[in-house]
Amino acid sequence: MRGMRKGVLGVALAAAVVMGTGAGAGASTGAVGPVFGPEADLAHHGHVSLWDGRIGVWLVSENHGPSDLSQATVRLAFSEPMAGGQVLPEACLWSSDRVVSCRTGELRAVGGAGRLVLDLRASGLPDELTVDITTVWRDGVTDRNPGNDRHRVLVFATGDPYVF
Repeated sequence: MRGMRKGVLGVALAAAVVMGTGAGAGASTGAVGPVFGPEADLAHHGHVSLWDGRIGVWLVSENHGPSDLSQATVRLAFSEPMAGGQVLPEACLWSSDRVVSCRTGELRAVGGAGRLVLDLRASGLPDELTVDITTVWRDGVTDRNPGNDRHRVLVFATGDPYVF
């Protein structure tokens, strides 16, 4: 029984150390452990506008390197449902009435850029909405700086461009 308690305690302590490594001080500063395989720094920038129930999204995806990125998928999730029957660019598809997923195409290291323009209609006339822009797939390439490919944008129905 005594040996069993030591074994259980050892397993619990090991689990706490492993869990602590992921949530400790290094994790809060953005530190990342060793990277194996190709690495790229994917970033999304652009702006979103809302006016009369229309949503315009202008998005540029860039790869800051060091490796080329053959393909990635960016998800745009809207807080309001979009009107049905809208045609999207060839690289995009509807994941739900609030989510559009788009391929970036190939992004060469240090300078590769992909552009996306969406002209959408909300199902109503919202005074505001939020858009979450997130990379959801990057073809197995590691990104040690994921903060620049995740954005949440609050957009008011003023027609102004809200930059991210």
